[in-house]
Amino acid sequence: MAQPDHVVEVKPQVCGHCRTDLRAESGQLVDVNQITELPEAKAEVIEVRQYATECPCCGQKQVGQAPAGLEMERTFGARLEGTVVYYRQEQHMSYVRTEAALRDLHGVEISQGGIDQIMQRGGKKALDQVAPIQTEVQHSAVVYCDETSSRVNGDNWWQWVFCSASAVLHVMRFNRSVDVIQDVMVGHEAEVWVSDCYSAQMKSPAHQRQLCLAHQLRNLQAVVERYPNSFWPQAMQTLFRSAIHLYNHRDHLSPPEFQTQVQRIEHLCTWLLERSPEYPDAKRLLKRYHKYRDCLFVFLYRTDVSPTNNLSERNLRPSVVHRKVIGCFRSAWGATAYAALASVIATAALKGCSPFDAIQSLFGTPSLPLPLGCE
Repeated sequence: MAQPDHVVEVKPQVCGHCRTDLRAESGQLVDVNQITELPEAKAEVIEVRQYATECPCCGQKQVGQAPAGLEMERTFGARLEGTVVYYRQEQHMSYVRTEAALRDLHGVEISQGGIDQIMQRGGKKALDQVAPIQTEVQHSAVVYCDETSSRVNGDNWWQWVFCSASAVLHVMRFNRSVDVIQDVMVGHEAEVWVSDCYSAQMKSPAHQRQLCLAHQLRNLQAVVERYPNSFWPQAMQTLFRSAIHLYNHRDHLSPPEFQTQVQRIEHLCTWLLERSPEYPDAKRLLKRYHKYRDCLFVFLYRTDVSPTNNLSERNLRPSVVHRKVIGCFRSAWGATAYAALASVIATAALKGCSPFDAIQSLFGTPSLPLPLGCE
């Protein structure tokens, strides 16, 4: 049961048998039902009247200053602007659908051009917050990185994401080379870089690397499905799953027991890498694991490193949905603004802030309720 905002007492008014008036009777509570409802989401228009007064002592003209949220240059309040950006950014609504939602749900008539102006203001304010987010990523001990394709003005671009425990940075670029990583890190080196096996990722500035074992399990599964009787890929799959299971249950083991299990996994991995699988696809994976032997089990030696790159993939998933629903970005600036907003929203989420609150904070103080003394 929630704390009610309104309570409706339903008492009998008259006896249905003898028509006696029962309104004065106290009655006995027999049942309680709660109904959750939304109030009418109709926008309110606030008229701000600014006055000027001439000082009777010195003769200087003084103009009244509007409080935060009611600035004279405003046309829309922070909550309305935040709602527009939320519909576009988080709910992947087109300009047409956003225009219809504002009209049908809130009674607000805003043209598609007006919606675009709000999106531009939100994008510019989000871009101002990208630099500190990038700095947080640069100084993080562990960085998770991934990229996905994007369409910008009819061309193929790439959306990159750089994640840490305290920040998420989205970057739009027209290329997929290591230059993007170098531009983001600007000479800084992470202690551990977690990613897939893409060549640009393997050139990232880091002291250690952790290959995403979820990717490796999928690669091995493709070999198993093609060659069901092959021993080596199935054994490698079992080994990687055992390592992930050990990582997830390390708190249930004593340090000596955990180290014993780690050594067992390392020895078994060395043994499997000395085998010679007969199929070309398996040999290709064997060559990869020989090359990146030191990148397979870093997560077993550090508690702040995950065995998969799921953090990056989760942060890219909304962008993939946005791409499939909206299509492509019409301009490079629109793509950059989208990435900046995604960075602000995802980073705020790590600090416990909802997407809508993160967006609304970009536009300042809400106009309603009115500040004291303004009514």
